[in-house]
Amino acid sequence: MSEDKSLVRQENFVQAGLKIFQDSAAFCYGIDAVLLSSFAGKKVKNSSLVLDLGTGNGIIPFLLSKKNQCAKFCGLEIQHDAVLLAKKNVEENNLNERIEIIEGDLRNHKDLFEKQKFDVIVSNPPYMKTNCGKMNESEKLLIARHEVLCNIDDVVKAASYLIKDTGSFFLIHRCERLTDVFNSLKENNFVPKVLRFVVSHFNKEPVMFLLEARKYCKSELKIEKNLIVYGEDNVYTDEVKKIYSELQ
Repeated sequence: MSEDKSLVRQENFVQAGLKIFQDSAAFCYGIDAVLLSSFAGKKVKNSSLVLDLGTGNGIIPFLLSKKNQCAKFCGLEIQHDAVLLAKKNVEENNLNERIEIIEGDLRNHKDLFEKQKFDVIVSNPPYMKTNCGKMNESEKLLIARHEVLCNIDDVVKAASYLIKDTGSFFLIHRCERLTDVFNSLKENNFVPKVLRFVVSHFNKEPVMFLLEARKYCKSELKIEKNLIVYGEDNVYTDEVKKIYSELQ
Protein backbone atom coordinates (compact mmCIF):
# COMPACT_ATOMS: atom_id res chain seq x y z
CA MET A 1 0.00 0.00 0.00
CA SER A 2 1.51 3.27 -1.09
CA GLU A 3 0.12 5.61 1.56
CA ASP A 4 1.86 6.29 4.89
CA LYS A 5 0.79 3.32 7.03
CA SER A 6 0.86 5.52 10.12
CA LEU A 7 -2.20 7.27 8.72
CA VAL A 8 -4.18 4.04 8.39
CA ARG A 9 -6.30 3.28 11.42
CA GLN A 10 -8.75 0.55 12.26
CA GLU A 11 -12.30 1.46 13.20
CA ASN A 12 -14.37 -1.19 14.93
CA PHE A 13 -17.91 -0.68 13.67
CA VAL A 14 -19.27 -2.54 16.67
CA GLN A 15 -22.93 -2.25 15.69
CA ALA A 16 -22.35 -4.18 12.49
CA GLY A 17 -19.55 -6.42 13.74
CA LEU A 18 -17.17 -4.91 11.21
CA LYS A 19 -13.50 -3.97 11.25
CA ILE A 20 -12.95 -1.05 8.89
CA PHE A 21 -9.53 0.36 8.05
CA GLN A 22 -9.49 4.05 7.12
CA ASP A 23 -6.84 6.45 5.90
CA SER A 24 -6.76 9.54 8.12
CA ALA A 25 -5.35 11.58 5.24
CA ALA A 26 -8.26 10.64 2.97
CA PHE A 27 -12.02 10.89 3.16
CA CYS A 28 -13.38 8.93 6.13
CA TYR A 29 -16.96 7.73 6.29
CA GLY A 30 -19.54 9.47 8.44
CA ILE A 31 -23.18 9.18 9.32
CA ASP A 32 -24.21 9.92 5.72
CA ALA A 33 -22.97 6.44 4.71
CA VAL A 34 -24.97 4.89 7.55
CA LEU A 35 -28.14 6.78 6.63
CA LEU A 36 -27.80 5.92 2.94
CA SER A 37 -27.27 2.23 3.77
CA SER A 38 -30.38 2.21 5.92
CA PHE A 39 -32.43 4.06 3.30
CA ALA A 40 -31.38 1.75 0.45
CA GLY A 41 -31.36 -1.45 2.47
CA LYS A 42 -35.10 -1.99 2.16
CA LYS A 43 -34.74 -2.61 -1.58
CA VAL A 44 -31.84 -5.06 -1.31
CA LYS A 45 -33.23 -8.58 -1.74
CA ASN A 46 -31.62 -12.00 -1.41
CA SER A 47 -31.00 -12.20 -5.15
CA SER A 48 -29.86 -8.57 -5.56
CA LEU A 49 -26.63 -7.52 -7.18
CA VAL A 50 -25.74 -4.11 -5.78
CA LEU A 51 -23.24 -1.52 -7.07
CA ASP A 52 -21.75 1.32 -5.03
CA LEU A 53 -20.40 4.09 -7.27
CA GLY A 54 -17.41 5.72 -5.55
CA THR A 55 -17.15 3.19 -2.76
CA GLY A 56 -14.11 4.65 -0.97
CA ASN A 57 -13.03 2.14 1.67
CA GLY A 58 -16.15 0.09 1.00
CA ILE A 59 -18.24 1.11 3.99
CA ILE A 60 -21.63 1.12 2.19
CA PRO A 61 -21.34 -2.40 0.72
CA PHE A 62 -20.18 -3.62 4.13
CA LEU A 63 -23.15 -2.09 5.93
CA LEU A 64 -25.60 -3.33 3.30
CA SER A 65 -24.11 -6.81 3.52
CA LYS A 66 -25.08 -6.87 7.19
CA LYS A 67 -28.67 -5.92 6.38
CA ASN A 68 -28.97 -8.72 3.83
CA GLN A 69 -27.00 -11.93 4.25
CA CYS A 70 -27.45 -13.27 0.71
CA ALA A 71 -27.11 -10.33 -1.68
CA LYS A 72 -23.84 -9.66 -3.50
CA PHE A 73 -22.10 -6.31 -3.82
CA CYS A 74 -19.61 -4.49 -6.01
CA GLY A 75 -17.77 -1.31 -5.09
CA LEU A 76 -16.26 0.87 -7.83
CA GLU A 77 -13.52 3.31 -6.81
CA ILE A 78 -11.07 5.44 -8.80
CA GLN A 79 -8.48 6.21 -6.11
CA HIS A 80 -5.87 3.45 -5.94
CA ASP A 81 -5.09 3.77 -2.22
CA ALA A 82 -8.79 3.63 -1.36
CA VAL A 83 -9.15 0.50 -3.49
CA LEU A 84 -6.32 -1.16 -1.56
CA LEU A 85 -7.99 -0.27 1.74
CA ALA A 86 -11.37 -1.50 0.55
CA LYS A 87 -9.87 -4.82 -0.54
CA LYS A 88 -8.11 -5.11 2.82
CA ASN A 89 -11.45 -4.51 4.55
CA VAL A 90 -13.07 -7.25 2.46
CA GLU A 91 -10.34 -9.65 3.54
CA GLU A 92 -10.47 -8.66 7.22
CA ASN A 93 -14.23 -9.16 7.35
CA ASN A 94 -14.22 -12.45 5.42
CA LEU A 95 -16.54 -11.10 2.74
CA ASN A 96 -14.58 -12.16 -0.36
CA GLU A 97 -17.47 -14.23 -1.68
CA ARG A 98 -19.98 -11.41 -1.36
CA ILE A 99 -18.13 -8.12 -2.01
CA GLU A 100 -15.95 -7.32 -5.02
CA ILE A 101 -13.91 -4.12 -5.21
CA ILE A 102 -13.03 -2.81 -8.66
CA GLU A 103 -10.61 0.00 -9.46
CA GLY A 104 -11.88 2.19 -12.25
CA ASP A 105 -13.41 5.45 -13.43
CA LEU A 106 -17.21 5.46 -13.36
CA ARG A 107 -17.14 7.61 -16.48
CA ASN A 108 -15.84 4.48 -18.25
CA HIS A 109 -18.78 2.41 -17.01
CA LYS A 110 -19.49 0.89 -20.42
CA ASP A 111 -16.02 -0.65 -20.46
CA LEU A 112 -16.25 -1.90 -16.88
CA PHE A 113 -19.67 -3.56 -16.72
CA GLU A 114 -22.35 -4.94 -19.00
CA LYS A 115 -25.50 -2.90 -19.51
CA GLN A 116 -28.34 -3.30 -16.98
CA LYS A 117 -26.23 -5.55 -14.77
CA PHE A 118 -27.35 -4.32 -11.34
CA ASP A 119 -30.60 -4.51 -9.37
CA VAL A 120 -29.71 -1.68 -6.98
CA ILE A 121 -27.17 1.14 -7.31
CA VAL A 122 -26.12 3.44 -4.48
CA SER A 123 -23.83 6.44 -4.38
CA ASN A 124 -22.49 8.95 -1.86
CA PRO A 125 -20.89 11.20 -4.49
CA PRO A 126 -18.71 14.31 -4.18
CA TYR A 127 -21.00 17.05 -2.93
CA MET A 128 -19.27 20.24 -4.02
CA LYS A 129 -18.63 21.78 -7.40
CA THR A 130 -15.01 22.47 -8.24
CA ASN A 131 -15.39 26.21 -7.65
CA CYS A 132 -16.95 25.85 -4.18
CA GLY A 133 -15.48 25.25 -0.73
CA LYS A 134 -11.84 24.82 0.24
CA MET A 135 -9.71 23.87 -2.73
CA ASN A 136 -6.42 23.55 -0.84
CA GLU A 137 -7.15 20.11 0.57
CA SER A 138 -5.02 17.05 -0.07
CA GLU A 139 -5.57 15.41 -3.43
CA LYS A 140 -7.38 12.47 -1.82
CA LEU A 141 -9.84 14.74 0.00
CA LEU A 142 -10.25 17.01 -3.01
CA ILE A 143 -11.29 14.10 -5.22
CA ALA A 144 -13.69 12.73 -2.60
CA ARG A 145 -15.38 16.03 -1.74
CA HIS A 146 -15.32 18.01 -4.99
CA GLU A 147 -16.47 17.17 -8.50
CA VAL A 148 -12.91 16.93 -9.79
CA LEU A 149 -12.94 13.50 -11.45
CA CYS A 150 -16.71 13.15 -11.79
CA ASN A 151 -19.80 15.27 -11.35
CA ILE A 152 -23.41 14.41 -10.57
CA ASP A 153 -24.21 14.01 -14.28
CA ASP A 154 -21.44 11.41 -14.60
CA VAL A 155 -22.78 9.47 -11.61
CA VAL A 156 -26.40 9.49 -12.79
CA LYS A 157 -25.43 8.63 -16.37
CA ALA A 158 -23.45 5.61 -15.16
CA ALA A 159 -26.31 4.50 -12.93
CA SER A 160 -28.81 4.81 -15.79
CA TYR A 161 -26.71 2.57 -18.04
CA LEU A 162 -25.90 -0.04 -15.42
CA ILE A 163 -29.22 -0.46 -13.60
CA LYS A 164 -32.00 -2.79 -14.64
CA ASP A 165 -35.21 -1.11 -15.73
CA THR A 166 -36.91 -2.45 -12.59
CA GLY A 167 -34.07 -1.39 -10.27
CA SER A 168 -33.69 1.44 -7.77
CA PHE A 169 -30.97 4.08 -7.63
CA PHE A 170 -30.23 5.62 -4.22
CA LEU A 171 -28.06 8.57 -3.34
CA ILE A 172 -27.44 11.12 -0.62
CA HIS A 173 -26.53 14.71 -1.44
CA ARG A 174 -26.63 18.27 -0.16
CA CYS A 175 -29.90 20.22 -0.37
CA GLU A 176 -28.43 23.04 -2.46
CA ARG A 177 -27.74 20.47 -5.20
CA LEU A 178 -31.32 19.14 -5.34
CA THR A 179 -32.14 20.94 -8.60
CA ASP A 180 -28.93 19.67 -10.22
CA VAL A 181 -29.77 16.13 -9.16
CA PHE A 182 -33.36 16.28 -10.39
CA ASN A 183 -32.28 17.74 -13.75
CA SER A 184 -29.69 15.02 -14.21
CA LEU A 185 -32.18 12.30 -13.29
CA LYS A 186 -34.65 13.56 -15.89
CA GLU A 187 -31.99 13.67 -18.61
CA ASN A 188 -31.11 10.04 -17.88
CA ASN A 189 -34.63 8.59 -17.80
CA PHE A 190 -34.89 8.41 -14.01
CA VAL A 191 -37.97 9.46 -12.05
CA PRO A 192 -37.56 10.59 -8.40
CA LYS A 193 -39.77 8.30 -6.31
CA VAL A 194 -38.92 8.83 -2.63
CA LEU A 195 -37.33 11.94 -1.10
CA ARG A 196 -36.36 12.42 2.52
CA PHE A 197 -34.60 15.45 3.97
CA VAL A 198 -31.98 15.06 6.69
CA VAL A 199 -31.91 17.64 9.48
CA SER A 200 -28.84 17.84 11.72
CA HIS A 201 -30.68 19.27 14.77
CA PHE A 202 -34.39 19.41 15.57
CA ASN A 203 -34.57 23.23 15.13
CA LYS A 204 -32.44 23.51 11.98
CA GLU A 205 -33.19 23.49 8.27
CA PRO A 206 -32.41 20.37 6.20
CA VAL A 207 -28.83 20.08 4.99
CA MET A 208 -28.92 16.75 3.15
CA PHE A 209 -31.42 14.61 1.32
CA LEU A 210 -31.87 10.92 0.64
CA LEU A 211 -33.38 9.99 -2.70
CA GLU A 212 -34.64 6.89 -4.44
CA ALA A 213 -35.12 7.06 -8.21
CA ARG A 214 -36.35 4.53 -10.75
CA LYS A 215 -36.47 4.43 -14.53
CA TYR A 216 -39.52 4.56 -16.78
CA CYS A 217 -42.16 4.77 -14.06
CA LYS A 218 -44.99 7.11 -13.06
CA SER A 219 -44.04 10.59 -11.88
CA GLU A 220 -45.34 10.22 -8.36
CA LEU A 221 -42.95 11.52 -5.71
CA LYS A 222 -43.36 10.53 -2.08
CA ILE A 223 -41.80 12.95 0.42
CA GLU A 224 -41.15 11.27 3.74
CA LYS A 225 -40.96 13.07 7.06
CA ASN A 226 -37.63 14.70 7.89
CA LEU A 227 -34.96 12.52 9.42
CA ILE A 228 -33.65 14.42 12.45
CA VAL A 229 -30.19 13.37 13.58
CA TYR A 230 -29.80 15.18 16.94
CA GLY A 231 -32.50 16.06 19.46
CA GLU A 232 -32.71 18.84 22.01
CA ASP A 233 -30.19 17.05 24.23
CA ASN A 234 -27.62 16.98 21.36
CA VAL A 235 -27.62 13.19 21.26
CA TYR A 236 -28.90 10.95 18.48
CA THR A 237 -32.67 10.81 18.13
CA ASP A 238 -34.46 7.53 18.74
CA GLU A 239 -34.76 6.98 14.99
CA VAL A 240 -31.04 7.34 14.40
CA LYS A 241 -30.31 5.07 17.37
CA LYS A 242 -32.64 2.53 15.81
CA ILE A 243 -30.84 2.78 12.46
CA TYR A 244 -27.56 1.95 14.18
CA SER A 245 -29.13 -0.84 16.24
CA GLU A 246 -30.50 -2.47 13.09
CA LEU A 247 -26.93 -2.96 11.89
CA GLN A 248 -26.29 -5.46 14.66
